[in-house]
Amino acid sequence: MKISLLAQKPLADSLFDSECMEKLLQLGEVTQNEDLKAPNKEQVKELIKEADIAITSWGTPSLDKDILDTAPNLKLIIHAAGSVKPIMSDQIFPRGIRVVSCANAIGIGVAETALGLTIISVKNVKELDTDIHNGEWAKNKMKTKEMYGINIGVVGAGWVGRHFIKLLKNFHVNILLYDPFVSEEQAKELGVKKVELDELMRSSEVVSLHAPSLPATNKMINRSNLKLMKDGATLINTARGSLIDEEALYEECKTGRIKACLDVTDPEPPAVDHPFRTLPNIIMTPHIAGAVTNGRFRIGLYTVQAIESFINKEPILGEVKEEQLATIA
Repeated sequence: MKISLLAQKPLADSLFDSECMEKLLQLGEVTQNEDLKAPNKEQVKELIKEADIAITSWGTPSLDKDILDTAPNLKLIIHAAGSVKPIMSDQIFPRGIRVVSCANAIGIGVAETALGLTIISVKNVKELDTDIHNGEWAKNKMKTKEMYGINIGVVGAGWVGRHFIKLLKNFHVNILLYDPFVSEEQAKELGVKKVELDELMRSSEVVSLHAPSLPATNKMINRSNLKLMKDGATLINTARGSLIDEEALYEECKTGRIKACLDVTDPEPPAVDHPFRTLPNIIMTPHIAGAVTNGRFRIGLYTVQAIESFINKEPILGEVKEEQLATIA
């Protein structure tokens, strides 16, 4: 089995720890990209020409006809990054090449971050911390709540949303879900209540966004449904900035009525003078919910496990089918 690792060496080193790299080398004959920069098209053609399996990542160019014509043996592409769309072309599936996304591995960290933000929002940590630094002590203590008996709204039940739901099951909370692609039966299996978006926004103490960035989801969180949110409720976005009408969110947060926790914006980074930066009730982090530092090694492990499943002719976790491309991130 010939494996081509297309990611540039610094990136590959951040994805595969020594243990995972050793396992990878045991699975086949590995050709590695030793360059310090992302490969260009000609480099990919050279690296991939004899490969049965190609491991792509951030910066890998689209695998178009010109590239694939040089790789007649290619059977599997594993994208050791998030969305597979940057490396996809209309030439891949017709050739019978299978595609695997490691977005699931990244999604674990994203879901965990969303849970952390949920807890600190319910506990009102930001305001209490500010009070204490300003010489107060328990001024706003009664604004805090427990993760008990409250409604948590989840928008989107893809891999990240489902893992977030799984984490929430450790608490005695009611989970509301908005996802038009999830049936009532599937919602029941997940242990959530399927509702429309307006009801979710109206009823939840915390709304956590996990929908993909698609034309249909652009600014799905808008002026109208933001006004439905409860006083003191929090909107969390660890998905994509394009899901929110940012001007509308700023106007609503400026009143002090609701809070927000934003790991993503549109565009990124936000301008130095972006109004979000001026509001104390908006917590912002620089897109660190998933795939940072040691968390990237989870991607390497996921890649190795995918190759093992492929070799053993077992189902591959994270495999992307052609019909899924229109509805995934």
